[in-house]
Amino acid sequence: MTRKHLVILQPSGRRGLVDEGVSLRAAARELGVEIESICAENATCGKCMVLVEEGRFEKDNLHSKREHLSPVSEDEKAYFARRPKLLQDRGWEVGQVRLSCQACVLGDVLINVPEESRGNKQIVRKSATQREIEIKPSIRKYYVEMEPPTLAHPHADWERLAQGIEAAMSLVRRGEENLPKAADLSIDYTVLRTLAQTLRDGEWKVTVTVWQDREVLRVQTGYHEDSFGAAVDIGSTTVALYLCDLRTGEVVAAESEMNPQIVYGEDVMSRIQYSIEHGDGLEKMHKAVIATLNKLIKQAIRHCEEGRRPDEAIPSQQEIASSRYRAPRTASPLGNDVTSDDIFEMLLVGNTTMHHLLLNLPPTALGHAPYVPSIHKAVNIKARELGLQINAAGNIHVLPTIASFIGADTSGVLIAEEPHKQDENWLIIDVGTNAELVLGNRERLVCTSTPTGPALEGAHIEYGMRAAPGAIERVEIDESTLEPRYKVIGEEAWNSGRVKGICGSAIIDVVAEMFRAQILDGRGRFRKGVQSERVRDGGNGQEYVIAWAAETSIGRDIVLTLKDIRQIQLAKAALYVAARTLLNQMKLERPDKLILAGGFGSYIDKTRAMLIGLIPDLPLEDVYAVGNAAGDGARIALLNLEKRREAAEVARSVQRFELPTDPEFQNQFMLALNFPHMTEPFTHVAHLIPHHQVDPMAEKLMKK
Repeated sequence: MTRKHLVILQPSGRRGLVDEGVSLRAAARELGVEIESICAENATCGKCMVLVEEGRFEKDNLHSKREHLSPVSEDEKAYFARRPKLLQDRGWEVGQVRLSCQACVLGDVLINVPEESRGNKQIVRKSATQREIEIKPSIRKYYVEMEPPTLAHPHADWERLAQGIEAAMSLVRRGEENLPKAADLSIDYTVLRTLAQTLRDGEWKVTVTVWQDREVLRVQTGYHEDSFGAAVDIGSTTVALYLCDLRTGEVVAAESEMNPQIVYGEDVMSRIQYSIEHGDGLEKMHKAVIATLNKLIKQAIRHCEEGRRPDEAIPSQQEIASSRYRAPRTASPLGNDVTSDDIFEMLLVGNTTMHHLLLNLPPTALGHAPYVPSIHKAVNIKARELGLQINAAGNIHVLPTIASFIGADTSGVLIAEEPHKQDENWLIIDVGTNAELVLGNRERLVCTSTPTGPALEGAHIEYGMRAAPGAIERVEIDESTLEPRYKVIGEEAWNSGRVKGICGSAIIDVVAEMFRAQILDGRGRFRKGVQSERVRDGGNGQEYVIAWAAETSIGRDIVLTLKDIRQIQLAKAALYVAARTLLNQMKLERPDKLILAGGFGSYIDKTRAMLIGLIPDLPLEDVYAVGNAAGDGARIALLNLEKRREAAEVARSVQRFELPTDPEFQNQFMLALNFPHMTEPFTHVAHLIPHHQVDPMAEKLMKK
């Protein structure tokens, strides 16, 4: 028999055993991952480049190294020899980077498929939502006119400019109290170095960019108005960036990409463990996310479609100060006129582990009790210190973290949704690889978090995949025939298109539908005596066929296995118990309103989520999806300085509750493994499952 080896492909999360000797490109195709190639696998186009990740990956029980692939071929050596700059620019070396059409599998290996090599790009569902935001940015611009120095008045350039800024502020912001004085201002060192030349080139008429009315970040000759900022949500799975006009609040470009750190672990604990076990692990993951942020910044600038009118006459200070003056929108294409130097601030959020990896802070202490982060407070740091390619003097602001695994992303959610300003009790669940939950109102807020694992996003599921063209995103099952109908991403009609796999939203659908149609019982087992060719014995126990091989692009039946169902049970039980624990803490039977946040949360069918017990039982009309609230919160804090202060106040007022400290957790978890629950009645979906009965095991567990 041919030997088989485990191949894991990131960031898609697809994995499987493949025959020894097959090429990586063929192995990827077999696992449902398309890798680009236009040269008929002759090693000439280079579009199938992949990276070999080396080291021990404990969670996957895999030791990956270059020697687990066939030696670098002469054709590969020739290809890379002709392109030394390609390797230099990216810090790659031959052997680490391979042409997947030439590299053959000889052992277990973990492969990173760069975005440019992916045949099907991931769909990152983190678009910005429409929100009313009061614009009070930390970045302001002032047009300053000064008298040039003379022998009679030889004041230094900076002091002269500071006095000019003070005068401009008093003109532009008449009536405001406590405006800073010249003596309160400082200037970034990089700006100071070129100040003398800039003032003289501008004939003492310049535009000054000031951060929080206290530090000068840029001095430009003449009159300029535009300034931009970027709000960023760094999720465990995806990174989303929104480029915003700081004057209008408009999102002028939105970019997203898979988080490259997935290669080192699909969840936060795996990445913490990787940093502990590998001396260079933290540095690798830090550099990976910084490189991705810089890439997204460049894409945002390139893709932005904002236009400007031709330049108009430079207005006077008095005109600018006048309430009648309306600033012109200048312009030519953004790429020709606005550069990274026009981006003066980035506002970032992410869970506590992502926060530490971004800031290059060791996450080791987060990996063991009492799970203490390096810092809770918000952080301000210069862009150049992190290597982020915006204006070098620009500011990077990271919202405060709340608890060990409740990070700045939850701070963003709080200022976006504002449960602390409500009389009703709201339960907010940010669904992801690590789920964060906040419950309460203006009187009290409590929070917790729970790892749900990557199963809800398609990973660790036999034919699971993240959202991309070819993935099934919706499933319905006819309860009389047990036949499914499915909707594929990129296709208008149901049951059309060539299927590659099944993504998270459809995984929840199909499990709920199998339970509703009585293919599964409450314990998640296949019912005996089900008559359907769709239900059969497979390599991992019984399975249900969603799409036959002829309907797929991978030539194999797409199935949901008993093992897959167990993965969903573990994830949904963890999330439900976390929610129920918070409700018990607040002495509530149910929340007044349930808010599902996060890109994934927005695509969950709430009825089916309740059917399997992923979310608590309450009227379905009180369940709302709000999209990427963490990203929206980052955008709000970018555009309104006061919201940063609010985020700091709210973050410190939330009471955290650690699930492992609850003596009832394990028992409640066992009860929650059932669909929808072993003892809870779930009255609001009971009419959909009239066959459901109380599990006889419930009484035994309740006595424990």
